[in-house]
Amino acid sequence: MTVETIQRAFEHKAFIGFLTGGDPSLEDTRRYIKVMAEAGADLVEIGVPFSDPIAEGPAIQAASARALAAHTTPEKLFGLVDELRRQDGLTIPLAMMTYLNPVHHYGYEAFFARAAAVGVDALIIPDLPFDEHEEVRQAAASAHVAVISMIAPTSADRVRQIASHAEGFIYLVSSLGVTGVRSEITTDLASIVAQIREVTDVPVAVGFGISTPAQAAAMTAVADGAIVGSAIVRLIAEHGSHADEAIGGYVREMVRAMG
Repeated sequence: MTVETIQRAFEHKAFIGFLTGGDPSLEDTRRYIKVMAEAGADLVEIGVPFSDPIAEGPAIQAASARALAAHTTPEKLFGLVDELRRQDGLTIPLAMMTYLNPVHHYGYEAFFARAAAVGVDALIIPDLPFDEHEEVRQAAASAHVAVISMIAPTSADRVRQIASHAEGFIYLVSSLGVTGVRSEITTDLASIVAQIREVTDVPVAVGFGISTPAQAAAMTAVADGAIVGSAIVRLIAEHGSHADEAIGGYVREMVRAMG
């Protein structure tokens, strides 16, 4: 898998679904990822549960707690991805979202080598400062795994700088604050995307707060993809190990709205 594999997901408007690995079990996560892919998801993010998920709102924090209680670890999630690739034949790009501490603890080079070996295409690390990303990116580049750049509304003075180093796709944060469903998104995303376009043609996907078909359509009118996490995580919280139909129907509805 390569950066080019990720970008192929953006040949049309991309739907990116997120779930927390191991919530409520690894077997459920494996099945739900396949459900999302079959329903039209172009890329799936797998959240690595962490005890202090500072960027996450209540829904994903609760999912992380449930996954940790089920003894989910990064190594078990690597095994899960390996099963999806080798046994299930899953071909869509997969990204892991994790915090820097677990990667540092595992060892940068070892973490990325393991990720590449099982078929992880990209890593998203919300608490990785841009000014400190070089060591991580070197380890990732050696393993041919993309490190996804995040651009927030507060990044106005640094949008072009961050975008110029981006690979795979850019994660454009829709709103200030933590993840979670929002009734409306008022950030002028079009102007941020315009700044990004001045320096790179790397696809841009908008995340944080998107939950309705109308929001997904609005976001992909100005960007290349929409990222949905909390709404899917809430379906899993509601239905537990029986969320297949709810997730599949929801993803299909969102994909249709994006055209």
